[in-house]
Amino acid sequence: MNDKRQDQTSGQKNEGEGNKTAAREYNKGATEFAKSGQVEGKAREAKSAVDGKDGEKLRQAEREGQSHSHGEDPQLRRKAQ
Repeated sequence: MNDKRQDQTSGQKNEGEGNKTAAREYNKGATEFAKSGQVEGKAREAKSAVDGKDGEKLRQAEREGQSHSHGEDPQLRRKAQ
């Protein structure tokens, strides 16, 4: 089976398990945002949203998402050796 075939719906190539192209694009965007100077302002906006009229809706959405989780990756808490 050829994992580099074109996806019929999106036009993207199938990269098999783990999409390295998407990961690279996400990491690039996250790094650019972190360097943009907008982080503090967006954090204030998020806090206002959670503390505001939509707060309960946002907390419910978070609980819904967490209900599908298999839990936190234990590797995140592993002590550095």
